[in-house]
Amino acid sequence: MTLSDDERRKLEQLEQELAAADPELDQKLQTGLARRPAAVVYGAMAAASGLIFLMAGLITNQLLLGVMGFLLMIGGTYQFRRGRRQRR
Repeated sequence: MTLSDDERRKLEQLEQELAAADPELDQKLQTGLARRPAAVVYGAMAAASGLIFLMAGLITNQLLLGVMGFLLMIGGTYQFRRGRRQRR
């Protein structure tokens, strides 16, 4: 279904008013979201693996394994959150 000329003109006027009223919202609507599903999945997997390594390090009293698991968990959480962040 196509818009009539009058409807098109009204829509363009509304877009211009929105852009003038809230430029930040206008910018977000034009750029959209920057979701990266692969980054979210890899981040979640890395965080879960890090937690497993951390627990294994605690159980076996191996400090290096626990520290590596903790760092992997932090890195995975960062990657997960970064993948879900909106583009600015």
